Amino acid sequence: MIIDMHMHESTCSDDSFLKLADMVETAKALGLDAICITDHDHMGLKDYANEYSKKVNFPIFVGVEYYSLEGDIVAFGIDDFPGERIHAQEFIDYVHARGGVCFAAHPFRNNNRGLAEHLLSVNGLDAIEAFNASTTYEANVRALEVSIERGIQAVGVSDCHVMEKIGVYATCLPYEVKTLAEFVEAFKKGDCYPVGYFGGKYIDLRKVVKMMTPGTALIPEDKQIFKGN
Repeated sequence: MIIDMHMHESTCSDDSFLKLADMVETAKALGLDAICITDHDHMGLKDYANEYSKKVNFPIFVGVEYYSLEGDIVAFGIDDFPGERIHAQEFIDYVHARGGVCFAAHPFRNNNRGLAEHLLSVNGLDAIEAFNASTTYEANVRALEVSIERGIQAVGVSDCHVMEKIGVYATCLPYEVKTLAEFVEAFKKGDCYPVGYFGGKYIDLRKVVKMMTPGTALIPEDKQIFKGN
């Protein structure tokens, strides 16, 4: 399944211009098999998304993008999150204690919202966003390098707030999942991989990016840069 795992809907993310119905329609047109709503410090769309998912027969998984003291972390499989900002390691432990999964969001984005070099000291992250369609080339390169250095799986996301970003990057989960619980359990296995949209289909980014040697990564900023690869 190809899933966009980091998306913002305007009801609970005031910096988003997207409505859920439009997000689902666009996702289907691109060939995505599911989407994830991960609003900023908010899970208020959960009940509506669950009902809408059943109505349109399309998986929608709701998580949260939590702003820890060191930076943003996306989490799934938790019913709630701390009402105050806590340290990244505390939040990672909080998520795992409740059976959830979490990954570093845009860790090297230049807005002081990523974990940045704290990635080298925290433990227990299930993945790192190495392909974020709303982040710069240089920031993605560094994130990919750290994922390789630390042996943490790399994922692709759109981090969309506008329609044209939906699905530019996504993640392939080599299992069929229909519920949030199934999604979390499948993600824990650690064998998903990042994909990018090009020419009307998704391409395995492991085949177009040198991902095995730190310092050699070449990451397109958007789908147009894939031309010629």
